[in-house]
Amino acid sequence: MEPFPDLPGFLYRPGALDPAARTDLLAEVQAAISIAPFYRPVTPGGKPFSVRMTNMGRVGWVSDRAGYRYQTTHPETGAPWPPIPATLLMLWDGLTGGSAPPDACLVNLYRDTARMGLHQDRDEADLTAPVVSVSLGDTAVFRIGRADGGPTRSIRLGSGDVCALTGPARLARHGIDRLLAGSSSLIPGGGRINLTLRRAT
Repeated sequence: MEPFPDLPGFLYRPGALDPAARTDLLAEVQAAISIAPFYRPVTPGGKPFSVRMTNMGRVGWVSDRAGYRYQTTHPETGAPWPPIPATLLMLWDGLTGGSAPPDACLVNLYRDTARMGLHQDRDEADLTAPVVSVSLGDTAVFRIGRADGGPTRSIRLGSGDVCALTGPARLARHGIDRLLAGSSSLIPGGGRINLTLRRAT
């Protein structure tokens, strides 16, 4: 469903993954992390992100002093990114109506005071391709607003929730204000893992 009528194209499916599916998906993500470990990116100005990050897929999104971009290898290990799990590809198909499959999946780890400021996803070659987000672990306060400015709204994204930026909402401004620490016991050591599927190339 679209929770905000003034944001057409913002799709939201609370509890799309049941507890068993969340556990299974986390195991697949952890296997990928063992191949492509989390690292802490920096902005082009050299400021460290508050989240730790890795990727799955043919390409992965990276940020460093050289700028924002997609590349085929992990910036620290130099190895190719692990593949996107089939579970996520099925979610993409179900939510986007069979849009061309994603070739990148960002994996962000939020802990403690980690957050993500308001931004737009603009580094992809086709800005009409949807962006799909899957939440695992602690609930996050997600903020979203129209691409052309104006007020923003907040929604709580819990473990197993799935949302998508499509159509008019593809370039919506969005970010994570804070975590509700301890709201889930899914992630070992606590926190939230966010999986963001994109068609990058």
